[in-house]
Amino acid sequence: MKIGLVTDSLGHLSLDAMLETAAAEGIEMLEFGCGNWSSAPHLDLDGLLASATARREFMAKLEGYGFAISALNCSGNPMHPGDNGARHRAITTKTVRLARELGVHRVVMMSGCPGGPGDANANWITTSWPPETARVLQWQWEHELIPYWRNLVATAGEIRFCLELHGQQNVYNTATLLRLRHAVGPTIGANFDPSHLMWMGADPLAAIGVLGEAIFHVHAKDTRIHPDNAAINSVIDTTPMADLTHRSWSYVTLGHGTPAVWWADFCAGLRISGYDDVLSIEHEDVALSPEEGVHQSVTLLRSALA
Repeated sequence: MKIGLVTDSLGHLSLDAMLETAAAEGIEMLEFGCGNWSSAPHLDLDGLLASATARREFMAKLEGYGFAISALNCSGNPMHPGDNGARHRAITTKTVRLARELGVHRVVMMSGCPGGPGDANANWITTSWPPETARVLQWQWEHELIPYWRNLVATAGEIRFCLELHGQQNVYNTATLLRLRHAVGPTIGANFDPSHLMWMGADPLAAIGVLGEAIFHVHAKDTRIHPDNAAINSVIDTTPMADLTHRSWSYVTLGHGTPAVWWADFCAGLRISGYDDVLSIEHEDVALSPEEGVHQSVTLLRSALA
């Protein structure tokens, strides 16, 4: 396996400074945010689409540092019923175009989450009661989610879509990923990020065994459950992410939530499932600087892979 990086993890750095930092850590592959929920700090989506020269120069710069692109990322909510949905769909379409131009075969994103009929905002259904929740959920899948993804896949050529199993999305766990994959086809797979399954109470190691060949890309990110707060308030938590004293869980640097031996099992489980590709570090730990968090994550992954 290769160690990669979501470049937004070092989003405060210029492109050159980010490349120098990643190269010094021995990182081999980079995942670039192209827009939507990313500010795209290291990639000019419109500029690269407009100029073959700009694309050649961009790729030559990466190759000069010894990097390959693992994926382009346009995570957002293309299913949002308002103006945000239209903007996110436009960025998604551009990202797919750029991926084809650069010879990148993976686009990381999320499934999206529509509203219900007539809603102005997204509506993430997480219970089967009261009865209207089931009706809304059925409507979302049949009238919004499946038609959108069938159309996107039909126009995307050889691109494989790596959907992150994430809260506030219709695809948020193993069952929902496989449901969409069954409805749309095998170009739908998972960007497998264990941190989200952790806070939702799932076992990522068990999920790997079920997803198997449907794992297309992997994010390396950890979660720490704060047991006292979770015991009182559950893990359904709207406390601001920076309020570590009161939150039930937090995204943390690798090893700060689950021990190093767990990450060794994680890597072994991926290999057994047939995945022997990139582990893309995503730093979202508010308690550590990005540089230190990335450094510690690289160190842990090297040990786990060994």
